[in-house]
Amino acid sequence: MNFKSLKAEFLLLLTALIWGFAFVAQRVGMDHVSPFTYTGVRFLLGALSLLPLLLIGSRTARPASPRNWRTILAGSLLAGLFLFAGATLQQLGLVHTTAGKAGFITGLYVVIVPLLGLFWHSTPPSTWIGAGLAVVGLYLLTMTDGLTLAEGDGLVLAGAFFWAGHVLVIGWLSGRIEPVLLACLQITVCGVLSLGVALAIEPISLRGLQDATLPILYGGLLSVGIAYTLQVVAQRDAPPSHAAIILSLETVFAALGGWLLLDEALPGRGLLGCGLMLAGMLLSQLGLGKAAPTPTEPAVPAATLAADERR
Repeated sequence: MNFKSLKAEFLLLLTALIWGFAFVAQRVGMDHVSPFTYTGVRFLLGALSLLPLLLIGSRTARPASPRNWRTILAGSLLAGLFLFAGATLQQLGLVHTTAGKAGFITGLYVVIVPLLGLFWHSTPPSTWIGAGLAVVGLYLLTMTDGLTLAEGDGLVLAGAFFWAGHVLVIGWLSGRIEPVLLACLQITVCGVLSLGVALAIEPISLRGLQDATLPILYGGLLSVGIAYTLQVVAQRDAPPSHAAIILSLETVFAALGGWLLLDEALPGRGLLGCGLMLAGMLLSQLGLGKAAPTPTEPAVPAATLAADERR
């Protein structure tokens, strides 16, 4: 491995670290503001953080025709709606579950995507094995003795399906719309929708926003702006399969962050479930022979755009 590839993989590891700890920021932020308020403010802040990249890219990009702009606006709205649904369910779920569990459950979208892809193409056997491991792990992590799914875990799991749908939408749009422009517009759509709902149903106070400044800045600037930039830069030089594996470590960092900063702990059964889920996610990605769709999501455009907006 040459120095350039090693540097790229280190940057991807740093990206996974930032995204993993973003689950902690999301939980802490809701100690001061309500879910829609936090999501709306941090996504709009994230959109602003992408403007420098957008302006730099616009200097070399060709002006879009009116027909292209219709595609851009319609596609960004569709992607933004999926993003809004996934982010909303994840944020509401975090009210009732831990950062670590939310990280692992959300990560299941990398298994769900190739399974949904059966509508378009065949899926390798390793993906089915990975999906089976992930399902067993999910059962051990989330099911109670009464065989019921906790409310927060169920919301985050439902969100994972929207993240998977979002990745497929992004994959369809990525060849038609410039990636950074699509990322910025869909993040804006999600932020505006979230803030609109917050204004309608949630109490919003300046004091609450001030108290949540650090988690909002982390979620908006670090998780979206900086981590997105790191991923774009790193995936130019990192092998796609390596990138997929490294970015999957986000789930591990989410659990580590919850343990270090929030005193969250998992019983032995939960730890076994996390291990099986991680093994299933990695096996699913390796079976595809390329980078898994992460915003999350470069080498794989859908991946680049789908991963960053999720956090």
